[in-house]
Amino acid sequence: MAVAERMQATKGAIISLLTDAYQRRDRVGLVVFQKDRATIALKPTNSVVLAKKALADLPVGGKTPLSAGLFASYEVVRREKMLNPDVMPLMIVLTDGAGNVSLTPNTPPNEEAYRIAHLIRDDDIRTITINMEHAAFDQGLAAKLAEHLGGPCYSLAQLRADTLLETIRREINL
Repeated sequence: MAVAERMQATKGAIISLLTDAYQRRDRVGLVVFQKDRATIALKPTNSVVLAKKALADLPVGGKTPLSAGLFASYEVVRREKMLNPDVMPLMIVLTDGAGNVSLTPNTPPNEEAYRIAHLIRDDDIRTITINMEHAAFDQGLAAKLAEHLGGPCYSLAQLRADTLLETIRREINL
């Protein structure tokens, strides 16, 4: 129940972010990672209508292929940077930081995720990590991932839908 409530708040915040992006002519994409794969749920766009459609049936729970999600996001941003060299990407990672599915055999999931995080950081892609873990169960994994990504980490408790947009705006303008 708490996960569903957090996801609902997050969806509201994402819609607010997309509305803001539309007004600024920014583009936003969405990569979802669940079960054993990552899926591009929304290619970079400034369409709020497409974003709402992509968010409508966003799944929650299950295994976490964190590496696949990070790598797919990295590829989307790299492609966007090649098509639009003047783009200033900002990747927002919503996670508890606990990967449990690897892309490569015999590689611990979080170790692999940290390697991909370094690719993202080294390619000068700014990131914000939003820790989706409930405070009572938080093991600090999202914060550790954010450290590897080279960006800040916020807890979902710190970021209600109304403050999430303001926090992201502040990070964009850094």
